[in-house]
Amino acid sequence: MKTYSFDAVLELVEEMSDEEQMVLIDLIGQRLKEKRRDEIALNIVSAEEEYLNGQVFRGTVNDIMAELKR
Repeated sequence: MKTYSFDAVLELVEEMSDEEQMVLIDLIGQRLKEKRRDEIALNIVSAEEEYLNGQVFRGTVNDIMAELKR
């Protein structure tokens, strides 16, 4: 896989037409949203596993503060 410096990528993008640049922006935005969505889904699975394994602290604010002071 070929790698490019950030400046080289910017130069390539600047050579694109305005329409191509807009499409690229949309594609990158969509991919970032999908990536974040996948990260959130993994966090949910992890949290559910921790909850099922009894690894989640539950209590009042006072309980939490007392636990943090330990």
